[in-house]
Amino acid sequence: MGGRVLVVDDDGAIRTVVREALRRAGHEVETAASAADLRRALRGGRAQVLVTDVVLPDGNGLDLLPRLRAEHPTLPIIVMSAQNTFTTALRAAEGGAFEYLPKPFDLAELARAVSDALVRRADDAPPMPAGEDMAIIGRSPPMQELFRTVARLVATDLTALVLGESGTGKELVARAIHDFGPRRGRPFVAVNVAAIPRELIESELFGHERGAFTGAAARTAGRFEQAEGGTLFLDEIGDMPAEAQTRLLRVLQSGEFSPVGSARAVRADVRVIAATHQDLPRLIEEGLFRQDLYYRLNVVPVRVPPLRERGGDVGELARHFLDRATADGLPRKELDAGAVARLERHAWPGNVRELENLMRRLAALARDPVVTAAVVEGQLGVTEEPVQTDATLAEQLEQQLARHFAGYGAALPPDGLYDRLLAEFERPLLRLTLAAVRGNQVRAARLLGINRNTLRKKLTDLGLAPSPRR
Repeated sequence: MGGRVLVVDDDGAIRTVVREALRRAGHEVETAASAADLRRALRGGRAQVLVTDVVLPDGNGLDLLPRLRAEHPTLPIIVMSAQNTFTTALRAAEGGAFEYLPKPFDLAELARAVSDALVRRADDAPPMPAGEDMAIIGRSPPMQELFRTVARLVATDLTALVLGESGTGKELVARAIHDFGPRRGRPFVAVNVAAIPRELIESELFGHERGAFTGAAARTAGRFEQAEGGTLFLDEIGDMPAEAQTRLLRVLQSGEFSPVGSARAVRADVRVIAATHQDLPRLIEEGLFRQDLYYRLNVVPVRVPPLRERGGDVGELARHFLDRATADGLPRKELDAGAVARLERHAWPGNVRELENLMRRLAALARDPVVTAAVVEGQLGVTEEPVQTDATLAEQLEQQLARHFAGYGAALPPDGLYDRLLAEFERPLLRLTLAAVRGNQVRAARLLGINRNTLRKKLTDLGLAPSPRR
């Protein structure tokens, strides 16, 4: 289904590439290079979809969203940006953007977004609270996907299930959903289900009346009542005992609960966000978790990637944690390039929490203001196993893969391992090949035995292509 698309970007090369890709997809494309040109083009009333960059020479695409939505309420707006932060994705979604695409993106993905926009109307969205920022950091593709999922979710009141290993930041994601959602300003109550004794879990969640059990000297409000009007975050939901699972399911189904020792029903106006590091489908098969509760909680699954999948984010996160440590009164420290490289090679079984703890330890204990790889090595308390230099390439790869699997402990890696590891192999291969031919892509493609266009696409997909100006 072809349509009329307006593409706005001050980079002529990007305008050309996007225009030609959309024309090949059957669309009629008009281009503009500034916010002023954008407004003039829209006054003509021909555009059916707007694709705009964030940073324009005379304005900011995100700042323009409210006015554009007011003046053109049925126009789907697709935002593209190299400012690939959590706040950018959230502002795009909250401002009413139909889709947000972090640069560099797959042109086929843009074409799909435009086609979807032509058959659906952009939904109204509440205004974004001004001046907000979130400490969820990452520019890697897995984090960009997380940003986009959360950005779509915050404008709703749907139940969500946050999935991820321990230490990945699941509570931070849940807080973001609350803080930018329709219940912001109301209570956010977090409960670690695994930390509550089995016999007290129902009283903790639903409260109890005086005399309900031995030691209940007074009526006590539970977490559902404390979270009234806001969000209840149930961390480690996989550890909830069966009795409490039944009562929680009843609350989610009916919107009501009864305190322990009471027959009265209490209305629960609460958004529930649950989280777990466990494999709930496996627990269901073992009879440890209710299947009907799983489907009630898993309305919108949100996967938080482990740190080992977030190539390129480690250095930025480490510097962020060092800055935070300085703000807390610890001495200022900086990482040299060798230290960052060593951090990026670590398996991070404890994920972001492990990295944060390490940075605070370095801030407190490192003698010099600049932290080196040797200092990081000493604080990690592990050494890298040398790869046998006399082994064949296949044997060396097998050794590295064995270390990769060991980083998961008893758990299996997440699905999609083949493509993920293939990408990790391609990245150094392409980087070293380009270095050997001094950046000549024609020679690199010939040396690799692949088509030049295939090489260019791989470089873009793997983040090795020359960056655009923004």
